[in-house]
Amino acid sequence: MKKILIVRFSSIGDIVLTTPVVRCLKKSLPDSEIHYLTKSKYKDIVKNNPYVEKVYSIVKDLKEVKSDLKNENYDFIVDLHHNLRTLELRIALNKRCYQFPKLNIQKWLLTTFKVNKMPNLHIVDRYFQTIKDIGVKNDLQGLDYFIPKKDEINLKEFHIPNNYIVYAIGAQLATKRMPTNKIIELIKQTKQTVVLLGGITDMEAAKEVTQACNNTINLCGDLNLNQSASIIQQANKVIAHDSGLMHIAAAFDKQIISIWGNTVPELGMYPYLPKNPLGYSIHQVNGLKCRPCSKIGYQSCPKKHFNCMNQQNLTEILNKIEK
Repeated sequence: MKKILIVRFSSIGDIVLTTPVVRCLKKSLPDSEIHYLTKSKYKDIVKNNPYVEKVYSIVKDLKEVKSDLKNENYDFIVDLHHNLRTLELRIALNKRCYQFPKLNIQKWLLTTFKVNKMPNLHIVDRYFQTIKDIGVKNDLQGLDYFIPKKDEINLKEFHIPNNYIVYAIGAQLATKRMPTNKIIELIKQTKQTVVLLGGITDMEAAKEVTQACNNTINLCGDLNLNQSASIIQQANKVIAHDSGLMHIAAAFDKQIISIWGNTVPELGMYPYLPKNPLGYSIHQVNGLKCRPCSKIGYQSCPKKHFNCMNQQNLTEILNKIEK
């Protein structure tokens, strides 16, 4: 029996995007035992995955798990993070390793000089390139997200009607999020019930939206990630920024209205829906010379105008909501 360690430390969306690799590895090598190493705050995303036998996690340092990982005596490592920390791990374990090509030079060219040398390939397919030598192929069944029974949401308990859409208003950094006044302007133009999802840091913006729009239900900061996923699973459509909840929506094959700010889909992180390639729409401001300004984002617009979000075509987005 082969024992395999998959490594991806962060973050929510990136870990969800590794799930096809986990599934296809297990199906290709059914007698294997798959372990997963991530950060402690993300381990709940992985621990419910039936294709993973054991989850290791760290808070700050590899020293927390290094001796345990050595004792596992893995046959090989699948490094889907590929940074200095995983280099330290590879040296410590001294096992054969398949490393994800991060394409940092290509990303730097795109964000710095707006020269696009990125392959026309989703990051999931690039993850599969990492293990092509093992003979594992993509089954094209999309992403996985597994919700434990205890986190399944009964809509009636939150007074949510059967027909609703989700707006995942958050994102890790501010330049990925549409400003609150634009969100309000958009939601005011629809009569549909809109459930707001996000974390604690999104509560202030969600409160402002709820006060301005009487067709919203604010659950920001009230749910854990699995519970938010349950709300997404039962929604008609999902509006989302370039964020982890967008990828969770893709795991449930939802119609996604995807709003992009400083980042661009060319970086390979757009909704992954191989079973439903027409199931999402991309909304972005084309022609901005400053975009993309970063592969991740900033807490404020470096140019101060934030045109990548302030100039979003709300009518176009609304048409997708109402269609």
